[in-house]
Amino acid sequence: MSKIAILGFGTVGSGTVEVFYKNKNNYQKTTNAELDIKYILDIRDFPDSPYADKFVKDFDVILSDPEVTVIAELIGGNTFAYDCVKRALEAGKSVVTSNKELVATKGAELLKIARDNNVNYFFEASVGGGIPIIRPLQQCLMSDEITSIVGILNGTTNYILTKMLKEGAEFADVLSKAQELGYAERDPEDDVGGGDACRKICILASLIFGEHIYPEDVYTEGVTSITKEDAEYATSWGGAIKLIAAAQRITPAAANTAGPASGECLEISVCPCFVPLESQLSGVDDVFNAILVRGEATGEVVFYGRGAGKYPTASAVVADILNALKPDSRSLAWDEKGGESCVVDYEKQKHRFYLRLCGIGKAEVNGLFGDVKFLRRENAPESEIAFITQEISREELNKKCGNLNVLGKIQIMNVREV
Repeated sequence: MSKIAILGFGTVGSGTVEVFYKNKNNYQKTTNAELDIKYILDIRDFPDSPYADKFVKDFDVILSDPEVTVIAELIGGNTFAYDCVKRALEAGKSVVTSNKELVATKGAELLKIARDNNVNYFFEASVGGGIPIIRPLQQCLMSDEITSIVGILNGTTNYILTKMLKEGAEFADVLSKAQELGYAERDPEDDVGGGDACRKICILASLIFGEHIYPEDVYTEGVTSITKEDAEYATSWGGAIKLIAAAQRITPAAANTAGPASGECLEISVCPCFVPLESQLSGVDDVFNAILVRGEATGEVVFYGRGAGKYPTASAVVADILNALKPDSRSLAWDEKGGESCVVDYEKQKHRFYLRLCGIGKAEVNGLFGDVKFLRRENAPESEIAFITQEISREELNKKCGNLNVLGKIQIMNVREV
């Protein structure tokens, strides 16, 4: 019999246990083996739980039990969870996780430990919740070169931006509603500040580029400065505002900054963007996520679904558990960053931007920014002016905006990212 341990009995942990026992008979037929959850680790007591006899508070009980071959780490964070995962892998036990923070910061190290000990470290649930993306990418990498990944990776911000765009609501009001509905945490900074999406794109970029990409190397901008006026201009322009996470291969010659002397560079970012209606991403609304993958041979493939939630994420965790139990399963792999980073300076890369200014005329705008496309919205004050720039780096744009009264500034999603 294969015994499993669950670390953490929060939203995802409890959902994993429920999903496992609901479909246990099917899983046993699929794997042709008897399966059971032997332990659930949590510091809290659950005396009324139907699984009360499985709870333990000491991780060493799990670690020292030779019957336990797979551990699902669903605690979160990168302190206690990191210690548990590292020790488990070193002890020859496979680990699956939904912990994007740990994978994004310690993934290369933990994958190496897994390989050295001939066990697995799987993390399908860390990106996209129940949307299958990690394993399909792994399979695609065997036959194709992925050139870019662009997506909406955070359901909370997508819900907020959808309401602002379609209902003309204010950011603070929609955030409050998102918290009421359970879409946003009491402290929403990780979502609205872009940190959650940043960790997810780091994992995907590490996978396609083969080198660990750290969150601190990624240009990250949240949605807290977006207003309903910006949303109105996005509609007038012919698109929507989305928090876009993007990673794409570029040559050193295409990068507007110093990069590796040879080989490819990586342009990677998380920031709100004007997304044109012709893009498949513009119509992804509410708490849904979408990930657009472009390969040299396959072209564009889109993965779509609920990117979070108790049961979608739990389903991905259980799928990883079953995969880890297969005798021929193997972890993904990427290398630790060595020497010069492959990530280019994003603020030096050229993009088009939407700008909303106050107290400046069209002639002055043209004098500063050259030929621009002016935008209109209903009931705009006379002192307000909005337009789309030609391609310009953030660094240069910020210099030009230094003495101006800037009401809004949002990147236009690159044509190559559509």
